[in-house]
Amino acid sequence: MIKILIADDHEVVRAGLRALLSEQPNWQVVAEAADGKEAVAQALKTAPDVAIVDYSLPVLNGLEVTRQIRQRCPGTEVIIFTMHDNNDLIRDLLQAGALGYVLKSDAHRLLLTAVETVAQHRPFFTGTVSETLRQFFLSKGDDCPLTPRERSVLQLIAVGHSNKKTASILDLSVKTIETHRAAIHRKLNIHSTAGLVRYAIRNKMIEA
Repeated sequence: MIKILIADDHEVVRAGLRALLSEQPNWQVVAEAADGKEAVAQALKTAPDVAIVDYSLPVLNGLEVTRQIRQRCPGTEVIIFTMHDNNDLIRDLLQAGALGYVLKSDAHRLLLTAVETVAQHRPFFTGTVSETLRQFFLSKGDDCPLTPRERSVLQLIAVGHSNKKTASILDLSVKTIETHRAAIHRKLNIHSTAGLVRYAIRNKMIEA
């Protein structure tokens, strides 16, 4: 039996995935979540073998969800399910512990194979993402200056959360968030919240 968690903020997407996955013998969708915090809570509650996680989740994004699930539910493997193939994003998600990465445009052809592969604790990436990874590691271009944790803080700030709320969501102190925020301003040379929002939109960290 492969137990699966689906985390996506669009109900129609969850319904489509549930129908597709439930058709497979010995597969069971044990939980669903509409935001990142709920996804982590459901993973802790149901201990799925595979979590299919949309990157663009509210409250906690897919990067932070991946990090927390892998830290707190090490038996659960994570497949990121997204429309983005941004190099920095892929790198950060791999570092956070994601074992699979499937573009939504490839879902109908490849998602079932991805779940089966990742459930065996083997990595799976769509061809488009594999090429992106190859180009990334061959590239000598500049890396994103932010750490994965700073990217999570920036994403939460960009969607309008205060330092206090961001600290609560990430289970950090307000002082730590202030330190991360100062580092973000310094590294990006951006000194206003509006500027951070524009940066986050431009780099597909949030949706406009």
